[in-house]
Amino acid sequence: MIRCQRNAWIHGVATLVVLTTAFLLRVSAADWCWIILAISIVWTAEALNTAFEFLADAASPEFHPLVRDAKDVAAGAVLVTAMAAAVIGAIIFWPYVQKWIA
Repeated sequence: MIRCQRNAWIHGVATLVVLTTAFLLRVSAADWCWIILAISIVWTAEALNTAFEFLADAASPEFHPLVRDAKDVAAGAVLVTAMAAAVIGAIIFWPYVQKWIA
């Protein structure tokens, strides 16, 4: 997945940024649990999307509009999980950032 999916690299960079930020802000154990859950859900969605794309390409090497639509839905699922993870991150990090700013 890392070798062939550009979005996996984006998720990798985001993961490193989030983990580094959480470490530097010394988030609580409970917050770590939410962060790890959010990261794992996004990575799982990305892996399933990648597997689905490979399978769809093998099943239908020629262009087919239904395959395109199915790939779009799978990619949309990754987007939904990434957006949810971003909301979780905002909820978790905002109080720590406020303390750091004040």
